[in-house]
Amino acid sequence: MAKRIAIVQSSYIPWKGYFDLIRAVDEFVLFDDVQFTRRDWRNRNRIKTAGGSTWLTVPVNTKGQYHSAIRDITISDPEWASRHWKTIAANYARAPYFATYAPAVERLYAESRHATRLSAVNHAWIQALCEALNIRTRLSWSMDYELPPGRTERLVSICRQTGATAYLTGPSASGYIDRRQFEEANVQIAYADYSAYPEYPQLFPPFDHRVSVLDLIFNAGPGATRYMLSF
Repeated sequence: MAKRIAIVQSSYIPWKGYFDLIRAVDEFVLFDDVQFTRRDWRNRNRIKTAGGSTWLTVPVNTKGQYHSAIRDITISDPEWASRHWKTIAANYARAPYFATYAPAVERLYAESRHATRLSAVNHAWIQALCEALNIRTRLSWSMDYELPPGRTERLVSICRQTGATAYLTGPSASGYIDRRQFEEANVQIAYADYSAYPEYPQLFPPFDHRVSVLDLIFNAGPGATRYMLSF
């Protein structure tokens, strides 16, 4: 049987494209065995505010850990969750569906206070947001599989172990993937296209696609998937 997978690092409250990628595959592998990158999407994302977009960043311990895998990165300040929730509540209180989703989001932030590792926080949020968007794709960890050395070798190995016949990845991956190795493993490569997203009613113009999917959920509610590409 045909099986399509994606293999991507976990991210904090990702944008809608991340969830389109999840929905477009049969299994989504969180690739947290790779090195943590600073000033990236692993521990931060953006929301809309009256003054423009702003970053919400999960504070992490990086001193002496510049070569650590994402799965080993620990959180440095447990109060981050309450700060993020207050910022979200202050900026989205007037969004049409904020009241509908606010209790679940506030509860998730309260639970996130007790997490010590970034990967655990990201996984909890990704899973909860998938449920909100009615995405049923299986989430797994790269740690569940044997990983040989080599960037492309790891990806191909996961494809083989999962029984994948197709591998879906973001458009930037075309610059580093060794297609020959996938061809030898009889795995087809496809690249996601994020260029055709429609705009949705959004607070604080001008419109910005490059924000957390929370923005879409608070503004469009149950109709959020109408503004995504994989539905």
